[in-house]
Amino acid sequence: MNGITVVALGPIEETVLAAVREALGHTFQIPVRTAPGLAEPAFAYDQQRGQFGSVLVLRHLLKERAEPASKVLGVTDKDLFIPMLSFVLGQAQLNGPAAVISLARLRQEFYGFPADGELLITRAMKEAVHEIGHTFGLTHCTDNGCPMSLSNTIRHVDIKGTALCATCATLFEEQRRQHSTSNDRSSAAG
Repeated sequence: MNGITVVALGPIEETVLAAVREALGHTFQIPVRTAPGLAEPAFAYDQQRGQFGSVLVLRHLLKERAEPASKVLGVTDKDLFIPMLSFVLGQAQLNGPAAVISLARLRQEFYGFPADGELLITRAMKEAVHEIGHTFGLTHCTDNGCPMSLSNTIRHVDIKGTALCATCATLFEEQRRQHSTSNDRSSAAG
């Protein structure tokens, strides 16, 4: 595993990006770096919905990632959607390299409340771990306290913790071992 690259899509607070990097590094125990930021994803804007298509954002991230074997997490302030849902807090390619999270609905201001920077950071960390977890093959967890559990509302995001539950942590370690073993085999074959 080569690591995770975090990329801001438009202006994102450095405190949020730093917390996301820290959470990902702590959870997955691999190097996490920040790439130079990209422009806001105007290309993904859907006029009818007034939101941004997350599938188009993922495709863009795939073109921009540094290394073919690395994971990339885009962080945007834009409200994301997929056609079958009214919104998504993020999206990832299961067992793939790209993921994106949206801070739009993680902000208290979205719900008419005063800004709360600490709460935003905590929510962003949880959603970053969730989406990057999908890129490592983790699916939705039934433990509501696990960041891999599905969040349909902001209340559920707030219920989650930032650390993987024991089951998800074990599944991730199994994935890591399998990935290491397959890389060792391909290196020996080459």
